Amino acid sequence: MFQPFGRLWKQAPLRSAYDVVIVGGGLHGLATAYYLARNHGINRVAVLEKNHIGYGSAGRNTAIVRANQRTQENIPLYDEGLKMWPQLMDELDFNLMFFNCGNLNLAHSEAALGALRLQVASAQYLGVRSEIVDRQQCKELIPQLNLSEDITYPIFGGMYHPPGGTVRHDALVWALAKGASARGVHIHQQTEVTGITVRRNRVSAVETSRGTIATHRVLNAAGPWSVLVSDMVGVRLPIHVLPIQAMVTEPLKPFLHHVISSGTYHCYAHQSLKGEVVTGAHMDPWISYGTHVTAHYIRHQAEALTELLPCLRGVKFMRQWGGLADMTPDMAPIIDGNDPIEGYYMDCGWGYFGFKSAPITGKYMAQYMATGRRPQILRPFRLQRYEENRLLGEIASPPQYGPWN
Repeated sequence: MFQPFGRLWKQAPLRSAYDVVIVGGGLHGLATAYYLARNHGINRVAVLEKNHIGYGSAGRNTAIVRANQRTQENIPLYDEGLKMWPQLMDELDFNLMFFNCGNLNLAHSEAALGALRLQVASAQYLGVRSEIVDRQQCKELIPQLNLSEDITYPIFGGMYHPPGGTVRHDALVWALAKGASARGVHIHQQTEVTGITVRRNRVSAVETSRGTIATHRVLNAAGPWSVLVSDMVGVRLPIHVLPIQAMVTEPLKPFLHHVISSGTYHCYAHQSLKGEVVTGAHMDPWISYGTHVTAHYIRHQAEALTELLPCLRGVKFMRQWGGLADMTPDMAPIIDGNDPIEGYYMDCGWGYFGFKSAPITGKYMAQYMATGRRPQILRPFRLQRYEENRLLGEIASPPQYGPWN
């Protein structure tokens, strides 16, 4: 007889005091809570989410994981995170559906191919598997790829990153929430943070829609809302929030065995285990907190996908959704703490890289909050880098969405 599953995490009463309060029930907040309890024995932790767990970017992404970033500061973090997935599935006793299918990034000019060569050299120097492939090798990886010269942007070659792939994003949310709760962490949904009290330059309490919580450590892991949370303590963040859209097709027989992306076409896609082609594009070029969807985007994706993969002509899009990306000027995160407010920590500004980095960043963020000492791997991501003009260079050109103002 079928036995229904119980709740994955416990419903606990809201205490008047916690050792740590985490603002945001997304993947970074849940991962930090899990590792605080697991690795450091700190389980008087409250995760506060104004909607429901996984409501924001955690549930509105395309679930791609990789470690072929551009810079020496980013690559080690993403590489260690990519290697965690098999271990994490065993540790959490939860099938995260990690599919190690590899990523193919296309180049549509000699200049673009040259940029990918530099990116591959950086990855290889730091021990990450990545290689340049020519046009014919791209075709061998994805036989349905269009190598015709008679398309808008003909393919010149690409960068192949074998360790990359996909992970089921909802499963990761549920697994981390379950693991954190099992170790004593309290997860409070429908609990909005309305203020953070600072006394003598130190965090002392968090004001919520359900009452006041005394605490001396707060983590801002609120994703696109991190700017608003940081304003509560007078810390200004150089983050713009941009809408980003994605969609899936009707289920198809398996044919797309790797993640494919093209920066020139502003398009990326992979085929899920259910057979749907999951596809996304670049952010919308305007600042907004609206998770809207547009007909313009449907047309863009249809045109881009059918030029790259003509076999998709006539296939129907079934679902479309919008999310938000918290973009920094150098497309690298802000991970900082105890400056200028003691006990105030930040893990935000991930843009569209937040999903790939959540468990590994949560592990190091928990270490940072438990010991008060910043792990070496997190040092490049200080907020002060903007004042010191030490941008990380994860993007090849300045952002197009305007200055920090």
